[in-house]
Amino acid sequence: MSLINTQVQPFKTQAYLNGKFIEVSDESLKGKWSVLIFMPAAFTFNCPTEVEDAADNYAEFQKLGAEVYIVTTDTHFSHKVWHDTSPAVGKAKFPLVGDPTHVLTNAFGVHIPEEGLALRGTFVINPEGIIKTAEVHSNEIARDVKETLRKLKAAVYTAAHPNEVCPAKWNEGDKTIAPSLDLVGKI
Repeated sequence: MSLINTQVQPFKTQAYLNGKFIEVSDESLKGKWSVLIFMPAAFTFNCPTEVEDAADNYAEFQKLGAEVYIVTTDTHFSHKVWHDTSPAVGKAKFPLVGDPTHVLTNAFGVHIPEEGLALRGTFVINPEGIIKTAEVHSNEIARDVKETLRKLKAAVYTAAHPNEVCPAKWNEGDKTIAPSLDLVGKI
């Protein structure tokens, strides 16, 4: 079953953020756009490059009223050490979420049971806690957060303009489509 247009399941866990441990829950995601970026584990090879990419683009997420959450199956304690020892991860000004009980990785369908790790999954969630986009792929392939930003912008736009859709390769400022019977077979 697809997670698209479903409510985020209840959860509560700990995260590391700006020198503090904080609680993150399904309620934390409500009231703003959220982007959950699942990674296999701290202290791996590709994961710091993705955290750094998200950190380098964090201002763009904030302009859209969105919070970024990096999620691994490690603890929030591991995330503190990861943040303190990796120059790339040290750039993160967003929560580094621990999921040692695998509640989140299972709820989002990215858990690898035989490894106890997560697949690389990216989810855009609207302010009501509804999952609007989902991307999951194999761990040897790192992501480009610019594509996540493009999808977030499209989700924000279509939420504000419910009678429009964003066509392929749509970017902010591009034309959208207003679906109608007259367009069927003419695009």
